[in-house]
Amino acid sequence: MMSEIAFWCSVALIVYAYAGYPFVLVVLSLFRNRPVRKGDVTVRVSFIITAHNERQRIRQKIANTLAQDYPSEALEIIVASDCSTDGTDDLVKEYSDRVRLVRSAERRGKEAAQKSAIDTASGEVLVFSDVGTDLAPDGLSSMIRNFADPTVGCVSSVDRFIDCDGKISGEGAYVRYEMLLRSLETRVSSLVGLSGSFFAVRREACGDWAVDRQSDFSTLLNVVELKLRGVSDADTVGFYGNIVDDRREFERKVRTVVRGITVLGKHVRMLNPFRYGIFSWQLASHKLGRWLVPFAMVAACVCNARLLPYSPLYAGAFLVQLSFYVAAVGGLLTGARSLRIPAFFLMVNIAILTAWFRYARGERMTSWTPSERMQAIQQPSSR
Repeated sequence: MMSEIAFWCSVALIVYAYAGYPFVLVVLSLFRNRPVRKGDVTVRVSFIITAHNERQRIRQKIANTLAQDYPSEALEIIVASDCSTDGTDDLVKEYSDRVRLVRSAERRGKEAAQKSAIDTASGEVLVFSDVGTDLAPDGLSSMIRNFADPTVGCVSSVDRFIDCDGKISGEGAYVRYEMLLRSLETRVSSLVGLSGSFFAVRREACGDWAVDRQSDFSTLLNVVELKLRGVSDADTVGFYGNIVDDRREFERKVRTVVRGITVLGKHVRMLNPFRYGIFSWQLASHKLGRWLVPFAMVAACVCNARLLPYSPLYAGAFLVQLSFYVAAVGGLLTGARSLRIPAFFLMVNIAILTAWFRYARGERMTSWTPSERMQAIQQPSSR
């Protein structure tokens, strides 16, 4: 029966995307280990801060960057202003002795602003950071140590959320899960995506910088094309505040997925395992598989309903699905702590489904509005 096949295939995809892929990574990591050979290296670094109308937060970001324990003579700080109109640029000019402003004449998006900064940058390694991300004093130096390994093309930070009282709150299940995946991917082969809030890359990987595509994802794929790898560094932490409005968080996730699908569409050739080996499997599992889950959820529910008369097994499975969705909706409506995981899972997959519909009707979302996060006000040592 086609409904039965479709049901079990849908369930298998959901389970594989969130549990099977990390399980296989764990097994592979027992036999395949590519440690990062860190070392004390001092290379010329261009630290690029992208900003659009960040008057309220730009001073703190500049101060945090200037406080990095990296040799000042080897550190170039650039603020790439995407045609800010709120006085952000004037504040940046107050630091002209240490910080250079590169202003876009018209608003073209985050990646276009970053490209303007890249064109003027002198660093061997380019570091990209959002205004809302704070670093521990050793954040930059710990990240650069990874480039002592010639196989490393780019480095991603570990993400930590900061509450308004300055305490770390990013130890939730989802964050721990994502950081585990990054750790396993680093050990087995390469990351599949970087943290857009704080990452570093060798300059040679920025030659094909696309101003209309998500820079963190595109950069990682460019690195792999160069036969290098992306790694996550547990000693390098980016601290950033939670988004205060859940609706904005939903829109952020939709925007992120639309932009991610756009990048994957331009690099679909990288799903060819005969050319890209294990990375193709990682890319298909971590990105494409995850983005197909909402379709599998719908298919599993519809097929399960059609199979109800045939077996108590399907009646039990439908009851499990129904209970999960009731719990998830309850969590979304009430914010109950005990229901956060199902609520978050449902919200994420509704956002992915929404992203697919927007992508199908031609939206690409090259413009950007920085997330309205609470500014991180304390940074525990990353070590």
